[in-house]
Amino acid sequence: MFVSHLAAAAEVGAYTFTTARFWATAAALLALAATVLAALARARAARGRGEGGRRAAVVALVAGLGAAAGGAVTLLVADGGPGTGNGVVAGGAAVVLGLAAVVLGGRVLARSRRADAPALAGNGR
Repeated sequence: MFVSHLAAAAEVGAYTFTTARFWATAAALLALAATVLAALARARAARGRGEGGRRAAVVALVAGLGAAAGGAVTLLVADGGPGTGNGVVAGGAAVVLGLAAVVLGGRVLARSRRADAPALAGNGR
């Protein structure tokens, strides 16, 4: 049984673009975009202009969470390791980059709430 499993896994070429690889790659690209967006939101928040990157941070947070979930599902349903056509490498990248986007986006939101708190408290008097 183990030998037949290895023979089935060897049938997929290294450059064959399977459905599992497609979904894992899509999740990884979404996670990469979310991480870049979160980094840009953090840079905007550091400048202190406008809305402070709050909207971009929320988008990065949601996209990062979705990408991390997609990568986790890919890893959970994978039958084999890297090179088997299951999208394991891209799924792992999606989880790591998605969580990085969630952390960066959350930090931007926390910073923007702290910056707005004294201003909101002063307006009510």
